[in-house]
Amino acid sequence: MMEQQTSYKLLNKIDSPDDLRKLPAEDLPEVCTELREKIIDELSRNPGHFGSSLGVVELTVALHYAFNTPYDCIVWDVGHQAYGHKILTGRRDRFYTNRKLNGIRPFPSPEESEYDTFTCGHASNSISAALGMAVAAARKGEENRHVVAVIGDGSMSGGLAFEGLNNASSTPNNLLIILNDNNIAIDRSVGGMKQYLLNLHTSVGYNRLRKAIAGKLYKWGILNDERSKSLLRFNNSLKSMLMQQQNIFEGMNIRYFGPVDGHDVLTLTKVLREIKDMKGPKLLHIHTQKGRGFKQAEEDPTIWHAPGMFDKDTGERIISDTTGMPPLFQEVFGKTLVELARQNDKIVGVTPAMPTGCSMNLLMQEMPDRAFDVGIAEGHAVTFSGGMAKDGLLPFCNIYSSFMQRAYDNVIHDVAIQKLNVVLCLDRAGLVGEDGPTHHGVFDLAYMRSIPNLTIASPYNEHELRRLMYTAQLPDMGPFVIRYPRGRGVLTDWHCPLEPVEVGKGRVLKEGTDIAVITIGPIGNIAKEAIQKAEKILSCSIAHYDLRFLKPLDEAMLHQIGKKFHRILTIEDGVLKGGMGSAILEFMADNQYTPMVKRLGIEDKFIQHGPVKDLYALCHIDEAGILHALTNMTNL
Repeated sequence: MMEQQTSYKLLNKIDSPDDLRKLPAEDLPEVCTELREKIIDELSRNPGHFGSSLGVVELTVALHYAFNTPYDCIVWDVGHQAYGHKILTGRRDRFYTNRKLNGIRPFPSPEESEYDTFTCGHASNSISAALGMAVAAARKGEENRHVVAVIGDGSMSGGLAFEGLNNASSTPNNLLIILNDNNIAIDRSVGGMKQYLLNLHTSVGYNRLRKAIAGKLYKWGILNDERSKSLLRFNNSLKSMLMQQQNIFEGMNIRYFGPVDGHDVLTLTKVLREIKDMKGPKLLHIHTQKGRGFKQAEEDPTIWHAPGMFDKDTGERIISDTTGMPPLFQEVFGKTLVELARQNDKIVGVTPAMPTGCSMNLLMQEMPDRAFDVGIAEGHAVTFSGGMAKDGLLPFCNIYSSFMQRAYDNVIHDVAIQKLNVVLCLDRAGLVGEDGPTHHGVFDLAYMRSIPNLTIASPYNEHELRRLMYTAQLPDMGPFVIRYPRGRGVLTDWHCPLEPVEVGKGRVLKEGTDIAVITIGPIGNIAKEAIQKAEKILSCSIAHYDLRFLKPLDEAMLHQIGKKFHRILTIEDGVLKGGMGSAILEFMADNQYTPMVKRLGIEDKFIQHGPVKDLYALCHIDEAGILHALTNMTNL
């Protein structure tokens, strides 16, 4: 049922950007006010990414007003900036379904709207994608088609962004890059790029004068394209000398404009119209404030990146009472890391822009000289960790599972080949819920399993997480991967003695005679409940094994299972192709065991967004799905 829509004088009349472009420019500030109110109202009741979208309201309106979208293409980076974009492009009345099962997708997706030109969930891909689209438009003869990349929210620190810039500087194109500089990603932005952007100043008036002079020189036949490139390089050098600053973008032959106030919609619109038809790659640098227009979000952008439900009038966050509930896995990780670091002075922490999300901030608070936020740069985080490990330190490198995909080569080339003592902690493993397919951490078991020299483990509960972390920091363990899910564990009494776990050793959680169930990680707790029900309903005896380590496998335990059982059920919260179930099948085949093996996990498709419990049911790895599989197996 559609929610009752709040009455907005202008916004309710905008069903597409065409409607927006029919308005006089003087109405744009009011459109921005109403759009910001709409985002605040909706997200107060239906949680999502709050501060980032508030920060780009004026930019969003200006872009759709100045450009002929969707023919002109806007490529968003870090798609949590794009809520205003969704509302203006035909999804206003459905926006209340954002992030809900079967509702609007959490991030821009071409499958949802022609205005969503490219998938964006991870950071730093917009320049490369937009450059490709700009080159394609030129090759098709669409000379009047504009392509705009909107990058920011900390994502300029990603290596892919610089690869795109480098290519844009040498490939003929008319790409416009908009750098949304808000000095923050989720936590505060870090690194030299942040400071550089804060200090960068180049006059818009100067650029207008240069454009006018160049136009005259072209008209008089004095200037052509080849002479223009040489003159541009000379001009950039001269300007850097006179202004006593070097502009990294113009050093790459990318025209620079700005910085411009990103909350002045009329000026933004005017500037965009002035520069959009200029030939060659261009960059417009705007300053914005994350959380703009909502006092609490302006003051604490980290908390208000995704604050959950809140009272839109008072700004009070609506926080559920968690008294007596188990802790979040990331909380256990953060507190255990501090505990281990007190005991082992070689331990350091590394995270790519997620200190609060993964609880690395706890180590940063107690031992700031031993924790490193490297910005949105996952590949660098891994290689940086490898460098420290090479010279005797012991890094715990915490990266969300789906983000670790971006550092795959670094794991192989810079850690595994050298057998370096790096602990790779994969937070948000498995199905993560409302963030959807770009964020589900379902590939890690499969993509890590093929890499030599890795130890790969997943804890059944919080005690196991602590013990695996303790084991990983023992001498000569080599590369050690620990993956665990987003959300709460199962133990309220989570603090336990730090004891070593025998590497490659699984556990028998329950003996049985008829069916063997093999699980890895916290999903074993769901299987435990299903097994108890199945035994009562089906009057059968079911054994339950916690594999614990995907690599090395507990071959002794698997030999016992292969000899004893003719029916085996494997359960994992990862992809079936190449995952834990595949490893069990390979072992059974290699050792001439011939049981009937049923595998439960993620099928060969991308899973949509929605509450984790609903997604588990969708994938048949919830209690009901496991019970159904056991029922079918008993009938064989």
